Amino acid sequence: MSLDLPAAIRSLGRGPRGARDLERGVARELFAAMLDGAVPDLELGAILVAWRIKGESADEALGCLDALATRVARLELPRDLPRPVVLPSYNGARRHANLTPLLALLLARYGVPVLVHGLDAADDDAPDEDAEAPATDRFGRVSTARVFAELGVTPCTSVAAVERALVHARVAYAPLDTLAPGLARLLALRARLGLRSPAHLYAKMIAPYRGQGVRVVSVTHPDAAARMRALIEATAADAMLLRGTEGEPYANPLRCPRIECYRGGALVFTVEGDEGSVGAPPPLPAARDAATTAAWTEGALAGSQPVPAPILQQIACLLDASRAPARATDPG
Repeated sequence: MSLDLPAAIRSLGRGPRGARDLERGVARELFAAMLDGAVPDLELGAILVAWRIKGESADEALGCLDALATRVARLELPRDLPRPVVLPSYNGARRHANLTPLLALLLARYGVPVLVHGLDAADDDAPDEDAEAPATDRFGRVSTARVFAELGVTPCTSVAAVERALVHARVAYAPLDTLAPGLARLLALRARLGLRSPAHLYAKMIAPYRGQGVRVVSVTHPDAAARMRALIEATAADAMLLRGTEGEPYANPLRCPRIECYRGGALVFTVEGDEGSVGAPPPLPAARDAATTAAWTEGALAGSQPVPAPILQQIACLLDASRAPARATDPG
């Protein structure tokens, strides 16, 4: 198949009424070229914006995941340990403290290897496109990387470093550039384009264990949940799907969301979300900055702060999924 960039742009860029979906094979070839840096900047920007406006079809999304699967670092499963839990962390905190590190470190306490991947701490100051966020909150998002730094968890800059950290500390933080440099370059274009692109969706689905880890997939909107649910089913993934807290992969500490647990792409367990009043809110960090969040997290790990019930419920589901045996036929 020979990639025809103008034809692909014409298909994607004719607006919500005239745009046409790409076949899965064409989408795979196009996204592969984008990941490999083989698409010139002008055409790349046009494709990303057009895809953002049109939305990806199921076949297009699967084609992009096909291309990504061979461009993500392959990690070896830790021996004699439960299956790893993979936490994508790309949103950071705008209004509340970021408790993704708490979720990761609590899972590690139970012996579960936890791979957290996301952006560098330097990317915290990127503008937020959420029109509903107050103007004062559109900058200075507090990332998981920044909270981890306060807790002494440093980024892993190689695959070998990730694997060592998971064996010795049970927790590893990997900037996306360590796992998928091509995808990291696409995400970095957000600062120039002012918008997220489909690449942000695929970052939440990367499978460095070729499907044998347990991925936590968080969404922010019901339509995104439906799209992710379809991808989990189509790729036969072992995954947890939930509405994350500000897009981060931990259950809202104030009100437990619906949590869906998938095994081989099939829904096997659901925790229904809280409805109505849930009583007095649990004690939480007094501020959302990284130092305050890290200090509170240390208190929760030491037992001096109560861990919110929704996060405990999420941990229980992930422990069960992590301890289930890996399937020999897991997809990439």
